[in-house]
Amino acid sequence: MTLSPLNPALGATFAPPVMEARRWLEGVQFAPERPLINVSQAAPVEPPPLALRQAIATAALDTPAAHLYGPVLGLPDLRAELATQWSTAYGGAIRADQVAITQGCNQAFCAALATLAGAGDAVLLPTPWYFNHKMWLDMAGVEAVPLPTGESLLPDPDRAARLITPATRAIVLVTPNNPGGVEYPAELVRAFYELARSRGLALILDETYRDFDARPGAPHDLFADPDWAETLIHLYSFSKAYRLTGHRVGAIVASVARLAEVEKFLDTVAICPSQLGQIGALWGMRNLAQWVAGERAEILARRAAMTAGFARLDGWKLLGCGAYFAYVTHPFSLPSPEFAKSLVREASLLLLPGTMFMPASDPEGARQLRIAFANIDTPTIGELMRRLAALAP
Repeated sequence: MTLSPLNPALGATFAPPVMEARRWLEGVQFAPERPLINVSQAAPVEPPPLALRQAIATAALDTPAAHLYGPVLGLPDLRAELATQWSTAYGGAIRADQVAITQGCNQAFCAALATLAGAGDAVLLPTPWYFNHKMWLDMAGVEAVPLPTGESLLPDPDRAARLITPATRAIVLVTPNNPGGVEYPAELVRAFYELARSRGLALILDETYRDFDARPGAPHDLFADPDWAETLIHLYSFSKAYRLTGHRVGAIVASVARLAEVEKFLDTVAICPSQLGQIGALWGMRNLAQWVAGERAEILARRAAMTAGFARLDGWKLLGCGAYFAYVTHPFSLPSPEFAKSLVREASLLLLPGTMFMPASDPEGARQLRIAFANIDTPTIGELMRRLAALAP
């Protein structure tokens, strides 16, 4: 079938990787004694805790305004709560009018980029990159400039400085990293902030997985800078900490002037974020600190199981492990896309190849895989390791 005219920017980017991987399951039957282990997508598989669900249900039944349009930049109480908690957590000063609520963190990224860059501009993305960031840049006609990170998976500010051109508008960092799992040291985040500030660029810092950082205390001190809003754009997701993936609630922390531009974008895309999702997020922030701490402890236990498991696997190399992800190299001759597909039938495993997180021209992706281990408990991680160990070389 011939399509009517297609926007070439959309045609130039790739299909959603998680959806592509799910199609590998079509027609495959899994034996009851070896069910599918799905580690392809980073998302909680359980619903929110009962008390949070009850708070949403009560709002749905008893708060008529929860079903109407709300403020474009989000509920004032949620904006204020995030500002207060972030100011305490990061040792800085954040006001409620420097916070916007979005339909998930992906929309937060899209809105932030829409205020920064257009067709012909460029943005630096460390590789391996989060594929939805790359897809949005493609669709906006913005060049995604790869910043290779090597085996450490840590980007180098000096190397980034050499990639900056007059077309560059921003540098994007994700920590803890998706897909690599690594936690960027505070001094590295500070170095990128100083680089961006010195060159008149924005630093977009995506901390979707901040609630599962293994380090105590603040992961960086950028909000302590009184002029942080001139450079920093901070992104967050409520989805992982409170299991609200289906409600789509994210946040942007940025200057008031930038959020005025963000409001234009959000008003034309979604008008306002979900009222019920925001009510759930606010209730979670006010009541679930201890519960989230327990979730963090469980994720850290799974991280330890992954680290120990790969230490026992011959030929495999664990490049990064943290938050929801392990990023590894495999010892087999097949390139990672074919190898990942073969694992569905040979080992009842669904995971993503490194080529989904790399430029097509980068050969490193052909040896790499991402495993979203937060989706599975510690016993299942043990079974994952047994299946990988049993693979024929």
